[in-house]
Amino acid sequence: MPVIESGLLALILTGVLGYLLGSIPFGIVITRAFGLGDLRQIGSGNIGATNVLRTGNKPAALATLLLDSGKGAIAVLIARFAVGEDAAQLAALTSFLGHLFPVWLGFRGGKGVATFLGTLLALAWPVGIACCLTWLATAAVSRISSLSALVAAASSVLWMFLLGQGQMALLGLLLTAMIFYRHSANISRLMAGTEPRIGAGKKAS
Repeated sequence: MPVIESGLLALILTGVLGYLLGSIPFGIVITRAFGLGDLRQIGSGNIGATNVLRTGNKPAALATLLLDSGKGAIAVLIARFAVGEDAAQLAALTSFLGHLFPVWLGFRGGKGVATFLGTLLALAWPVGIACCLTWLATAAVSRISSLSALVAAASSVLWMFLLGQGQMALLGLLLTAMIFYRHSANISRLMAGTEPRIGAGKKAS
């Protein structure tokens, strides 16, 4: 049972908390902690785990992946416990937006895939697991991180309906649309056949 009565103020506070959690740039924090330099000056300049992997430091990349997904999951779980299910979906959206547009970095953030998956795991773990498996299967075949992200995102709404979580469909559509928007350059390279594969050091944006 929620500990705070749901209302406009509670939802606003939930949204703000979700955004602030989502906006923590763990990729930058981790690469600096590992002595790898400024992530924004490495590879694609993106702050996500895929770009951290381009440093060649797999533990740093794994830590970034777990923390970026974890911040979305934590935002959802706090909101659900404190306010309720509607607040949990709002926290999922705002934590995702926080990662994409972090106030600390001039609103220039990452592409949101790990945070997207983390929020789904917390909202409805069967949907989250299905999307993670979709990512892994696509990555195993293609060895292309961006394609795996796009396929996993595109499949999310389908999984929601198949697994009895249709009430999440609007959120799924919004998050998927933003992932596709943030991957517009990747989509262009995929169509041109020039998108780098996982583990490649080639610079991309």
